[in-house]
Amino acid sequence: MRRLNLPRTAWVLGLVSLLNDTASEMIMPLLPVFLVATLGAAPAVIGLIEGLAEATASVLKLVSGRLADCGVSRRRLVLGGYATSNLARPLIALAGAWPVVLLLRFGDRVGKGLRTSPRDALLAASVGAQRRGTVFGFHRAMDHGGAMLGPLLAFGLLQAGLDMRAVFAASLLPGLVLLLVLGFGLREAPSAPLAPVPALRWGALDRRVRGLIGAAGLLAVATVPDAFLVLWAFQGGLEVLWLPLLWAAAHAVRAAVSLPAGYLADRVGRAPVMTAGWLARAGLLAIMGTVYGDRLQVWALFLLYAGATAATEGAERALIGDHAPAAHKGTAFGLYHLSVGLLALPGAVLFGALWQGLGQTTAFNAAAALTLLGATAFLRITRVAPTR
Repeated sequence: MRRLNLPRTAWVLGLVSLLNDTASEMIMPLLPVFLVATLGAAPAVIGLIEGLAEATASVLKLVSGRLADCGVSRRRLVLGGYATSNLARPLIALAGAWPVVLLLRFGDRVGKGLRTSPRDALLAASVGAQRRGTVFGFHRAMDHGGAMLGPLLAFGLLQAGLDMRAVFAASLLPGLVLLLVLGFGLREAPSAPLAPVPALRWGALDRRVRGLIGAAGLLAVATVPDAFLVLWAFQGGLEVLWLPLLWAAAHAVRAAVSLPAGYLADRVGRAPVMTAGWLARAGLLAIMGTVYGDRLQVWALFLLYAGATAATEGAERALIGDHAPAAHKGTAFGLYHLSVGLLALPGAVLFGALWQGLGQTTAFNAAAALTLLGATAFLRITRVAPTR
């Protein structure tokens, strides 16, 4: 702790994120199989559920970021968001048809939309620019640490003889613990009185922020939803019992990569770290589309892809924290998350439709091509203004 020298806000929100992802990831590695094998949903339905859920969250991230900039308590928005998610998610255990899962995933993502931009604004304000990559890298590492613990708990419960529904219900416990930690641990300076904030003009944003938001939209279309990665692994030969362990291992890799990558972004610059991660992601997607039935390759590619995606997360958020106007940081984070999530819906549906209609090779190749396009767009937009 002393070597990291992080502020209280970073530690509290990091622990909360760890607990939240522990609860969430007890469910997510099993949810695609639950939808297909138990509720009879098709791959395109999985794309619809995940895309609509993320699009909903993204719109609300902009709204909540704007509210935070107008003086609404960031702490209350964060607490309300986590409470909404952790009360809705365990109810998936009671679902008897996929539309019910869609509704509950919608509620879960409403909570995410309420909390994410105010939380990122709190993290960005807790340190100066020279430490911002490290703070966001630490937060992502804690997030992925919880995403590692959740599947391990699910694996243990499945081994003990519980079915998937019982595992979903058990996710309520870490959710309740995190609400206690957040309620008693998170502090916030008194908010300014509610007041209108001047409209944020797109042209007033720094070129680097605009480039990132635009590239993030293309990358969102290209991003393969985790539900499809799990389905890819399942169809590649992994049994249901092993899916939580694969998921846990992937997030262990992400946790190990996030903090060093954030630290590196503070030292060599945001753009080099983001570009390298995006290029690695594109190459791995192209390879993944060619893999059928080889369990060792499934494990290796799943873990490498997890590392590539984690490498850019802290740098992306730090770049916005560096260059967004002080009065508009919540809104700028909201625009970033809006771009990522709103385009996740057509991206997820497109990926599912390509997989269902033309096969996994075509779907993964299309994702790889769009990833390259997003990375190229970012470099072209930002080449005049070098990033830190």
